[in-house]
Amino acid sequence: MDSYTVSVIIPVYKPDEKFRKLVEGLKRQTYPIKEILIMNTEKEYWKDTWVLGMENVRVEHLKKEDFDHGGTRARAAAMTTGNILVFFTQDAVPYDEHVVEELVKPFQDPQVGAAYGRQLADRDCRIIEKYTRSFNYPAKSRIKSREDLPELGIKTFFCSNVCAAYRRSAYEKLGGFITHTIFNEDMIFAGRLILDGGSVAYRADARVVHSHNYGCMQQFRRNFDLAVSQADHPEVFAGIRSESEGIRLVKQTAGYLCKIHKPWLIGELVVKSGFKFLGYRMGKSYRRLPKSVIKFCTMNASYWTSTQ
Repeated sequence: MDSYTVSVIIPVYKPDEKFRKLVEGLKRQTYPIKEILIMNTEKEYWKDTWVLGMENVRVEHLKKEDFDHGGTRARAAAMTTGNILVFFTQDAVPYDEHVVEELVKPFQDPQVGAAYGRQLADRDCRIIEKYTRSFNYPAKSRIKSREDLPELGIKTFFCSNVCAAYRRSAYEKLGGFITHTIFNEDMIFAGRLILDGGSVAYRADARVVHSHNYGCMQQFRRNFDLAVSQADHPEVFAGIRSESEGIRLVKQTAGYLCKIHKPWLIGELVVKSGFKFLGYRMGKSYRRLPKSVIKFCTMNASYWTSTQ
């Protein structure tokens, strides 16, 4: 793996204690990091003390209205030189010192163009979300290719820039991330990569602590935006099975709640799953909705302002 040079890219906005832990974790990584580029939104929220004493760090400041999930990352990628691009979100805390090393390992397979790590639930994570994390990020690694579409459906394309790496040559061949997207730039790229004949590696040993305790409306809005991104890219997602994976998650979570003798949580599961499903279905049909309804449904109101 000595031939791989790693550039780490982290978009941040109002960094907090989790970001500090991420930076401290990067300092301890066993695999050498050539450079760290931080794309900070709004200079007033940045403190140089976050990266004090780190010589391989660069910080670029941008305005909130200039941030885009895909565009900002694409801009950062163009400003770096490593042949492996590693992305973290600001709240992804490395579980140990081997995260980068484990993300790089799958690239020994020439077909692998992207790899993503395992997200572990934080200590404050609620039971249902904790199980969802284990469902989406199991303990076993695997490599996904076009041949897995009949079995996995849309999950074949799953990839997360919370903790992910990309082979620069594959990234550039496919034109990089979509430069204007509501979000889901990682999955859009992974889908294009797989449809082009490449592979995406899920690396269970590349672990970060990352979870959210979303309420019903947050789940609704997140799934609305997810569906918008899919509706906007039929060249990737058209004809790919998707809802069945959500149904499988609900059934397995309900079984788990019964197994741990907490069946009363099934009501919460059903309600939140309903909000997710409704958000997803509305997002898929967003072109039929008035702008006022879209702005109520979305997590990213600034995206719709910039597309008008």
